Amino acid sequence: MRTGSEYLRSLNDGRQVFVDGECVKDVTTHRAFREAVRSIARLYDIAAAPEMRERMTFVSPKTGEPVLRAYQIPRSHADLRARRLFSETWAEATFGLMGRTPDHVAGFFCGYAATPDVLAAGGQRFADNVVAFYEHMRDNHLYASYAIVHPALYAGVVKERDDGIVITGAQQLATAGAISDLIHLSCIHPLQPGDENYANCVAVPVNAPGVRLYPRRPFAMGATNSFDYPLSSRFDESDSYVVFDNVFVPWERVFIYRNIEVSRDQWWKTPSHLYGNHQAQVRYVTKLRFMIGIAQRMNEMTGNTGNPAVQIMMGELAALVSVYETMLLAHETMAPIEDGVLWPSKTALYSSMALQSELNGRMLEIIRELAGSAMITLPSSLHDFENPDTAGDVERYMRSASSDAKSRVALMRLAWDFIGSEFGSRHQQYEKFYGGASFLVKQNVYRNFDFKRATALVDAALNLPPIAP
Repeated sequence: MRTGSEYLRSLNDGRQVFVDGECVKDVTTHRAFREAVRSIARLYDIAAAPEMRERMTFVSPKTGEPVLRAYQIPRSHADLRARRLFSETWAEATFGLMGRTPDHVAGFFCGYAATPDVLAAGGQRFADNVVAFYEHMRDNHLYASYAIVHPALYAGVVKERDDGIVITGAQQLATAGAISDLIHLSCIHPLQPGDENYANCVAVPVNAPGVRLYPRRPFAMGATNSFDYPLSSRFDESDSYVVFDNVFVPWERVFIYRNIEVSRDQWWKTPSHLYGNHQAQVRYVTKLRFMIGIAQRMNEMTGNTGNPAVQIMMGELAALVSVYETMLLAHETMAPIEDGVLWPSKTALYSSMALQSELNGRMLEIIRELAGSAMITLPSSLHDFENPDTAGDVERYMRSASSDAKSRVALMRLAWDFIGSEFGSRHQQYEKFYGGASFLVKQNVYRNFDFKRATALVDAALNLPPIAP
């Protein structure tokens, strides 16, 4: 098993990541990424722990060694449950705040490898390539991030060689790209005839010559200490633009090549999109449990748990969290098996994603109402507890009926970092557009809903025999 320390060592590989106009010498020590990479390292250590062997691993059919269960292609409902429990364990270690942990893109490659005939439509060698690369990722516990959304000048083929292709252009969003092993470059948007140069699917090492990453401003850089910024300081994944400047990709790392139809089908005719987003919903449900836990701790601190108005708001919040959790479990119970491969329920998955973009904001609004002014009437920083000139006032007047001042401030700092800080605001935007624009996700629900069963009921009602007078 790959350990956290092995993962950390692997990142010092000459990758080109730029922050504040300068190339980061080492992402494991730079303030922008240091704690995020340690958060990922802890995930590897959790998976490698002997006592977690059953939950976190399965046996590689190729090597006979334990490998991350994230790379297990589900053949049964029990397999999908096992994948859920794996991802839930990792999500709980990051409180659902890191959406692009190594188990996310792993799901996409599981989907490709489970149905290689879809990629074989572009040529058998591409199907063979993706199965071999999936096995390589699985047996080496690799961490891939992806860039599948194009900006104005997106990445495409500019040259074909005997030994591979050359890619130039830019792609987004590459969340966690700066701290992963590989960039999975493809395109999820529909392409039109004439766009063949962009209809590709490849894997590129983050440190490949010509690859440059430009993260949005990392929030960890503004986190002056972990007391005032308990989440920003540890769990910022740093979304990135990825520039490909004449990047060479050998043929064995090419899975779709200049094929518009297969570029589309990789998402919808394989279970790849379902597996990746099944992990995403496991992560999201964990985050919602964390969210409602923050709200409940605030209520306990203020002594308001018995207030009927508070109970009503908390009841609504609990109902929404429970709906998402129930829909997550429905991925398994409603999952069909096709040609020996289990596909999570499309209707349950896309329905929850369609609601996510709209209801996440409602849940955050409930917590804001419960918090009132408590999140914005806090001392300026941890140092106010350390200065003898200010500590007395802070400790005396900023306590609650059931909590000392420092414990109260720590909880409200956590709530603010979750909701109101730059980190919290990014998360709100992230969940709103997690599956793309909401109308696209709703169209996925429309395409997969059983309207025949629904309309058959209408037809049956219209054809009831007349009642005799």
